[in-house]
Amino acid sequence: MTSSTLTRTRPSSLLVAVGLAAGFGVAQGTGIRALGGAVLVACGAGAAALWIRRRGWAVAVGLGLLYLAAFVLAHVLALGLGVPAWLSVALVTIVAAGVTFAVADGPWAQAR
Repeated sequence: MTSSTLTRTRPSSLLVAVGLAAGFGVAQGTGIRALGGAVLVACGAGAAALWIRRRGWAVAVGLGLLYLAAFVLAHVLALGLGVPAWLSVALVTIVAAGVTFAVADGPWAQAR
C-alpha cells in the first residue's frame, strides 16, 4: 500500500465532523470551553495536513475558512437566533463535512 493510498483512506471530512461536534460536546460535558477548543484545533490541524497533501494550499485555506465559519455560524445560530445549541452544531457540521467531502475526499476530488 503506497502512502497516497493510505492518505486517501483517511477522510478529512470525518475530522471536520469530529472537530465541530466532539469539540462542542467536550466543552459542554466538561464545562471547560478551552478543552473543547483544543479538540476543534487538533482536528482542524489534522484535516489541514490532509488538505495540503491532497489538494494544495489554496484548497486547504478555503476549507480551513469554511471550518472556522461553521464554528462561528453555530454560535450565531444558537446565541443570536435562539436555535438549540446541539441543533445548530449539527446543522453546521453536516454542511461543513459535506462540502469537505465533496472538495477533498470524494472519488471525484482530484489530487494535486
